[in-house]
Amino acid sequence: MEISDKAKKSMESLGLTNYEIRVYTSLLFASSNTASEISKKSGVPYSKIYDVLNSLYVRGWIYSDNQRPQNFFPKSPSNAVEAMMIEMENNLRSNKNVIINELMPIYEKTGLKEKPDIWVVSGLYNIAIKVTEIIRSTKEELLIAIPKIPENVVKSIQPVLRELAEKGVKIIILASDETNSDTVKAMSRVAEVRLKNDMFGGGVIGDSRHVLILLGEGKNDPTTTSSYDTIAIWAEHTGLASFAKDYFQYLWQDAKK
Repeated sequence: MEISDKAKKSMESLGLTNYEIRVYTSLLFASSNTASEISKKSGVPYSKIYDVLNSLYVRGWIYSDNQRPQNFFPKSPSNAVEAMMIEMENNLRSNKNVIINELMPIYEKTGLKEKPDIWVVSGLYNIAIKVTEIIRSTKEELLIAIPKIPENVVKSIQPVLRELAEKGVKIIILASDETNSDTVKAMSRVAEVRLKNDMFGGGVIGDSRHVLILLGEGKNDPTTTSSYDTIAIWAEHTGLASFAKDYFQYLWQDAKK
């Protein structure tokens, strides 16, 4: 028996080699084995088998007895993965401290400050394209605040939102309390929705990283010379997205379910 390619790739992503995966899975199906037996069943050369077994032992994937010849046994996958996660977290923490302690003083001496790229997006069509890009790229959490939601807009994004919801993406929508009840009902099928009065502006936040903030609804009055397009700002920056998310959550707490 063999494990799926998906499981193999997941094990590889944790840092296990092809030999280590073959040895561990052969033990799963055989329960216990000597080194020579493991070599035959896994296809790992005998000259390499002890190095592979030792690596798996150190990483917490297998254990052995004190018999002669020595027998090797698989640990439960859940315990093995947990042990690797702890090891990776410890390594990450250690490397983080080394990098920050040595490089931050150098960075601070330069006097440089990180400047996020912020783009101005004008026109409903261009804004709609950017909003759709953010929605489609979201993997975990999508926050949407819309003061006015035209029915045609809801119909156009409904399939995309449904697709995200089916993938397990958390979708939260804050809308004006003047929103049509049918529209609210349609959005509620794929998202958690709350209504709020006196909403000004709006925006979209994807995965606490991508943010688009609507600054104005535009104006085109033929009776005057004053006119301007709908304008929004867009950025891919965790700091700005975090600020926008905090404000969204502030409005959310005060909104009606």
